[in-house]
Order: sequence, then structure tokens, then C-alpha cells
Amino acid sequence: MNTRSICIVDYGLGNLFSVQRALERVGATNTIISDQQSQIQKADRLILPGVGAFRDGMENLHTLGLVPTIKEFAASGKPILGVCLGMQLLMSESEEFGRHKGLDLLPGRVRLLNPGEDRRFKVPHIGWNSLHGGYDETGTESQWQQTILKDVANGSSMYFVHSFVVEPEDKAIVTAFTQYGDDEYCSVLKSGNITAAQFHPELSGEDGLSLYRNFVHVG
Repeated sequence: MNTRSICIVDYGLGNLFSVQRALERVGATNTIISDQQSQIQKADRLILPGVGAFRDGMENLHTLGLVPTIKEFAASGKPILGVCLGMQLLMSESEEFGRHKGLDLLPGRVRLLNPGEDRRFKVPHIGWNSLHGGYDETGTESQWQQTILKDVANGSSMYFVHSFVVEPEDKAIVTAFTQYGDDEYCSVLKSGNITAAQFHPELSGEDGLSLYRNFVHVG
């Protein structure tokens, strides 16, 4: 059992127990916390999951008083993982049902997924899709193996459920992208101690478990 303390943030919009079971499978001690800021600050790692609307997510975080707590945790340099809506909340703002401010831990916006006119590609995007390597600050392929994607093959499939995607200002933080119709979007990013994935690792089989294992045990 890993001795690091993993905090899963409960703000009312997460598939928390699926994430918790995935962490238990990779040997991680974890706690679901909603309004105990001091416990969050004491954790070694933080996971911000989420399913639902951006506006509701931010409103719930504000109501629980967790916005400054999460920002302080990020500033401490300890690792944070955003999953699905949790990834989107890390951005500066979202265009989902109007404009809404996010946590602004990563400059960028959340926009509607736009697969084009081919009716085979529906929104929301629900199902399996593949990850492909992004680019680092030099414009070459990202250091895939130095992220939560360590030991996950380029081209591996993960399970997605979403209508919106993130668009970071700094393209160098894009670790992996995914193609859906005509839209090529960021599906994994890493910026310093902040990592995020648009898909659900806890629903993505052994490759998804590898992401949680890497987040918990590496670094």
C-alpha cells in the first residue's frame, strides 16, 4: 500500500467512488473530502474529478470554500490531477452556456467540441477514442514517458464522455491529443505539478489504471 495521502475532491459532480476504487486497485491510500480544507492542504496529492456543467462545478467549489484551497495546493508544488470536468475547471474560463471563470491555474479556455458536419460524430462524444503524442516547447514530440502516460502506448484508447474540450494558451503543455471528426483537441496535458485528462481513466481498463498508478507512485 502506498503511504502517500491522496485526496479526491468532492464538490457534488464527480464519479467519486469509481475513482476511489481505481486508486485502491493501484495500491493508493485515498480519502474523499468536500469541505475540510485543512485535510486537503495536508494531502500529498490531489485529484479533481468531475462530470457535469462547468458553471455548476465552479459554483459548488465556491460554495464549499474550496477555490482558494485548491489554488494554495497548486502553488505548493504538490501534484494535482484533473479528470474530465476537473480538467476543464483548471482553465481560465469556459464558453459552456455563457462565459464563466474557472480556477485559472492554466491559461486557456473551454470550448464546445466541434466534430464537423459528418453526422457519424455526435456531441456529446461518448465512447472509446485514441491518444496521440503532443509537442513540447521545442516543437517536437512530447516526453510521453515522463508523464502519467508512462508505459501507455501512443495510440492507446481511453473512454470519453464530454461535449466540451480545453484549449490551453500554451500548446507546449499538451501531452496528448485526440481526433474526433474534424476536431483535434487536447486530451492530456502537463504543466509543472498540474496534470489533467479529458477522458475517464477509471473507466479505461488497464491503460487507465496505469495513469492513476503513475500519478500516485511516480515523483
